[in-house]
Amino acid sequence: MHRRQFFRAAAALGALSAVEFAPWQAVAAFAREVDDFVRGPAVRDHPLRQVSPHVWMIFSPDGFPTPENQGMMCNLTFIDTVQGLVVVDSGASVQIGEMAIRQIRKQWQKPVVAIINTHYHGDHWLGNHAFVEAYGADLPIYAHPGTIREIAGVQGRLWQTLLEQWTNQATMGTRVVPPRLPLEDGAILRFADVTLRLHHFGKAHTPYDLCVEVVEDKLTCVGDVAMDRRIANMDDGSYLGTLAAYTQLEQRTASRIWLPGHGEPGSGVLQWNRELFEGIYRPCEQAIKDGLPLEEAKALVLRDPRVASRARETKGFETNIGKYVSLAYLEAEAAGF
Repeated sequence: MHRRQFFRAAAALGALSAVEFAPWQAVAAFAREVDDFVRGPAVRDHPLRQVSPHVWMIFSPDGFPTPENQGMMCNLTFIDTVQGLVVVDSGASVQIGEMAIRQIRKQWQKPVVAIINTHYHGDHWLGNHAFVEAYGADLPIYAHPGTIREIAGVQGRLWQTLLEQWTNQATMGTRVVPPRLPLEDGAILRFADVTLRLHHFGKAHTPYDLCVEVVEDKLTCVGDVAMDRRIANMDDGSYLGTLAAYTQLEQRTASRIWLPGHGEPGSGVLQWNRELFEGIYRPCEQAIKDGLPLEEAKALVLRDPRVASRARETKGFETNIGKYVSLAYLEAEAAGF
């Protein structure tokens, strides 16, 4: 048994006699106290980096959660406005959120006035816990209505558990703090000198992704709709929907910088992803038309120059390409009927 798990079990057993006949409210409060007592270690500081006049980020160099990185796998973005800071995605744990708060307090003497969670995968919102502790339970936390439902439902506890497992309990003590305020496609948030326009294009990385356009900076935070040197997880998504989202982003915004949830921001992020996704999906689409099985579709994908040229530089390529081809094949098969 892991040391933290042992202490958690011992604490619970030692106090069991005091709560076994208590009302459920007392039991729930006790459980929260145990969670707060058994917390994972602090996350080392990661520096702030300025991306544009109003946008700063804490860059995450890793693409996947491990015990070594303590779940630090998602970029955290901060939009500096006259009214205060707006956070786009708060990280994968209370510890990561606390690290981010330490960093922004070194840079600014102003509060966080809002959080926007781009979608329901936990590496993008579990850090909400730290921000409501620091700035109050009434801190506005926005998301797409579908994301709010998912986090308040099954996805919240699921991602809390998954991050604990993947990091060997390093994220222990993180509470699920769902977003509360809904944002639909086309919504606008104004913070004195900064205008944020929200975009939702249907099912892309998930059914409920929000992209956050910082109008004055010609920059859009795309969440996980696009990534840099990593294939976006498509278990909940759609290749065709993602490709359509790229076209819509280019047509509906004047952005020159695309800031992804994973990897470096830049002007070429959408194009890099578009070509990779075309290289995965189109051979599968053709294989379905030709009546070829999945294994032959995978061989076609691996030979496609759009995929082959990116294989070496794409994080997790060898371990994940088989799954991503399978998902593309299933989507193409469904689209063919």
